[in-house]
Amino acid sequence: MFKGGITALITPFNEDGSIDYESYGNLIEDQISRGISGILPAGTTGESPTLSHKENLEIVEFAIKIAKGRVPVIAGTGSNSTSEAIEMTKAAKKMGATASLQVVPYYNKPTQEGIYKHFIAIADECDIPIIVYNIKGRTGVNVETDTLFRLAKHKNIVGVKEASGDLSQMMDVINGRPKDFCVLVGDDNLLLPFMSLGGDGVISVISNIFPEKIETIINLVKKGDLDKAREIHYEILPLCKGMFIETNPIPVKSALALMGKCKEVYRLPICNPSDSTREKLKGLLQNYNLI
Repeated sequence: MFKGGITALITPFNEDGSIDYESYGNLIEDQISRGISGILPAGTTGESPTLSHKENLEIVEFAIKIAKGRVPVIAGTGSNSTSEAIEMTKAAKKMGATASLQVVPYYNKPTQEGIYKHFIAIADECDIPIIVYNIKGRTGVNVETDTLFRLAKHKNIVGVKEASGDLSQMMDVINGRPKDFCVLVGDDNLLLPFMSLGGDGVISVISNIFPEKIETIINLVKKGDLDKAREIHYEILPLCKGMFIETNPIPVKSALALMGKCKEVYRLPICNPSDSTREKLKGLLQNYNLI
């Protein structure tokens, strides 16, 4: 079972748009040294829609080499094409990825049966642990709980990243899940209530900046120290909210650039934040003594 804080890593770019592997390696080392439980290359925060399949697999392979088995590497190898998802996931397994995060097919808007058949086809073809990524706000379709539990019967489908934003649905999933099926939240703002309800951890954006605080909240809830967990939750909440004042990953990459950890370079259609957004981020980071 996957648990704890898993960072959805940004993908740093050079001015010419190529991948900045030096900064990427430094980011991964920083995450591991600060106690993160896992890393996720090539997710939404990693600007996966604008990575070629070759680049997607190259950064997965790079992350595996840098991590050297110290933390799990969950490869973002999902697609709205089932055959493409299978192809990339097989390649990630050969590279040594610990697991694969598979987003619900986007734009296609499949039925629940189509969603089921999509994930089962990947699980049948790829002998690697698979985490279903449910994010209705980006894909246009929700994985209903009954569908998720059907999928959970497959030995290779081991968990879900729940980013629906629906706490009622999350409670149903946590309460009714099979044994050893992990439930990870995809919204940093909901981490405290989610963990209090019995969740296992988070695939996080804010942990690009604050990995140790995310891990601390999770561990405090597990110990039953909700007062201290709540204190840290409210401490970092303004920055968590700040990461979504424009479309993810614009704010988190801008913040990391202000901190000197990457260049502020995006790939269209993701673009630089507005001047007002950058000033708000600068003020937030100054409040936390990060710049």
